[in-house]
Amino acid sequence: MTPADPIAAQQAALGALYRTHVAPGSRYALVDFPDHANVGDSAIWLGELTMLRQVTGHDPCYVSTWHDFDADAFRRACPDGTLFLHGGGNLGDIWVHHQQFREHILSTIRDRPIVQLPQSIHFRDPARADRFAALAGAHPDFVLYARDRRSLEFARQHLACPSQLAPDSAYALGRQARGAPICDLLMLMRTDDERRGYAVPPTSDATVVDWLEDRPGLPPGVDPAAREAQATARVDRGFRLLAQGRVVVTDRLHGHILADLLGIPHVALDNDYGKVAAYLDAWPASSALVRTATTMDQALDLAGRFGRVA
Repeated sequence: MTPADPIAAQQAALGALYRTHVAPGSRYALVDFPDHANVGDSAIWLGELTMLRQVTGHDPCYVSTWHDFDADAFRRACPDGTLFLHGGGNLGDIWVHHQQFREHILSTIRDRPIVQLPQSIHFRDPARADRFAALAGAHPDFVLYARDRRSLEFARQHLACPSQLAPDSAYALGRQARGAPICDLLMLMRTDDERRGYAVPPTSDATVVDWLEDRPGLPPGVDPAAREAQATARVDRGFRLLAQGRVVVTDRLHGHILADLLGIPHVALDNDYGKVAAYLDAWPASSALVRTATTMDQALDLAGRFGRVA
């Protein structure tokens, strides 16, 4: 059953999650900064920062990417407190660098609580799933949050660690203002390894885009303030991109989430392993704002109906 205000419901669930692990004044680290152009991962990062600041009253003591984590620097900057692993959709064996980093943290940082913020889980290779399960089970204080019920079921069947359902942290950003659209239909479609291969008909007059390229002038630096500025620039780009469409069709989970925050009518298609549908099943959106489709023809038909009443 869809709550009266799905965005507020997800924000409340996020507040309960974060308050479980930190309190006012708590020190903490937030690692696996998304050092790439994908807008969705930056939206999650900013949502994580928003919630952690709300609860603790201050910034993280330490941040890093998967490739520049320094255990000694982490311990100096954060002599106690929880280490939070950035959430998203990279727990599994599609995005290998992030998974290898997660496993490195679990195997080497064993004297701290480690919290995996909400993730979708997908392994194609059972042996890799078994490796992660062994590391998760061996850690003395590891908690995992899953963004959908299928991921939670995997965690509870395979991982000997506490696990719980929680929404995507990007919902902490809250509702966003938008300007006037400049096209009737904007299609934000994946061009990466999670694409299902939907074909946009050549007769469609939709504007078709993805959001995997940074614009020139991204703020430089690797300190926490610079990383936040980079994430902010990417998310602002994503909001501006989606706001161009009077109606949006997307197979990106954060195409749906950011369109939801902007109040844009949109149609959600799935990625190649069912991540979008699984999320919407766990966290239903407003029926007045989003429709789901399984084919491109169906998505275009639903988008047309949105357009006639928008």
